This record gives sequence, C-alpha cells and structure tokens, in this order.
Amino acid sequence: MFRSRQVIQSVRDHVKPPEAIDDRGLVDTYVARVEVRLNRLIVELNQTEAANGSQPKGANTVHIPWSKTSPTRRREILLPADPSPHRPRPIRSETKATLIAAIAQGRRWLKELIEDPAATTESIATGAQCSVRKVNMTISLAFLAPDLVKAAIDGHLPHGLGIARLCDLPIEWARQHQTLGLATY
Repeated sequence: MFRSRQVIQSVRDHVKPPEAIDDRGLVDTYVARVEVRLNRLIVELNQTEAANGSQPKGANTVHIPWSKTSPTRRREILLPADPSPHRPRPIRSETKATLIAAIAQGRRWLKELIEDPAATTESIATGAQCSVRKVNMTISLAFLAPDLVKAAIDGHLPHGLGIARLCDLPIEWARQHQTLGLATY
C-alpha cells in the first residue's frame, strides 16, 4: 500500500494551494486519480490552469518515487507483559504440525493392529514404506496422555518437545508428566 501522506505532501508542493486547505479538501479539489506503478506513483491532478490561462504540458501529473514494501516482512515474537519464568517458550509451529500428524498416524496404526488380526508392525511398515522401528515409535504416540495431546494441538507444549522425545515416554499418564517435568494440565 502506498503512503497517503507522501501523496498529499507532493500534491501540496506541486499545486501550492492559495488558501489553507485540509488534506481531505486538497485531495477532493486537486486529485483526479493515483496510479500505482512498479517504481513510482503517478498522481493525475484535476485540470488546473496557470494564472495566464495556459495549460503547461505535464502540469497535471505528479510523479513520486515509490517502491512496494516486501510482502515477507520481518516478524517479531510478542512476549506477554509479565514474562514469567514458569511459562516456557511454546513449541515451534512446524514441530507442532509434524507431531500432530504423527499422533494421528500412530492412532490409525494402533487401530489397524487391534481390528485386523493379520496386521503386524512389519506389514504396516511394508505398506507405509518405513522401518518397523518407526512404526513402533509412532504407535507409542497413541498412548500420550489426553491433556498432552490437547496441549500439542493448542501449541502449548514447551519448545523442544517433539516426536523423538515423546516416543520414549512411559505408558502411565502421571509418569509422562513427571518425566517431562510438566505439571498436570
């Protein structure tokens, strides 16, 4: 988006209105249109005549150097007003997405093992084109405490808790919290 202040000041400098006029009145009175180009703004002015009645060529346009701001602007992390040492940094969004997908995959594979008597971790690994170890580790995520799964979905797990760390947790939910050093949610 272009800067309206820049356009208004350029129009004021070019037109030099004889009377004091507010910004809105200046635009309504003198600006016909603003054209946005790649490297400049072209402000087309309403027809204004010189004191002698002549219309100089190019007098009804103002060219303003301009460049578009980058669409990938720098992002900052906003911290709460009262940063508490008890609130750990949240899990990264990429890690969160991967973890949630792995939990869902582990639950699907566990369901397959329970419902299909012919299913084995080896057959699942062959079908998924991965190792038996990966299948076993992913299935272990199906046994995460529900509040840990909810915290993962909400993005409230502490930074550093990813698939590798959560796969090795004990089955008991209370011990999972204890192992991770987290309070029960």
